Amino acid sequence: MSNKKPELTFKYVFNYGYNPSYVNGAQGGFSPRGEMVINFYLERQPLPDAITHEITPEGSIGRETSVDPKDLASSMVRFIDTGVVMSYENAKVFHAWMGDKLREVEEMHKARTEFEQAKAGGQA
Repeated sequence: MSNKKPELTFKYVFNYGYNPSYVNGAQGGFSPRGEMVINFYLERQPLPDAITHEITPEGSIGRETSVDPKDLASSMVRFIDTGVVMSYENAKVFHAWMGDKLREVEEMHKARTEFEQAKAGGQA
């Protein structure tokens, strides 16, 4: 009789349009149904809808005279490209998984720092 435990293999299938996005923030919370809603965003400066320039006597583009919208210089954009919704239970599992991954990278950084600070040990 075999002592081998039952196994299950997950095959990963990617959508044809799969394209990871860089994010530098998230906003969200729990829905009225108790599901975790997370919207990931990229913060960046906004682009103008229009810019108006003078035309110089020589017929070239001169100085900028106006920008639309007017509050462009004092604005930021949080571009939301994707979001996820998960159950409370799955949010807890995701939290634990993320914690494990962060500990792994912290250990790699620690090992790298120790290696870089170690003496060459007589090597040329």
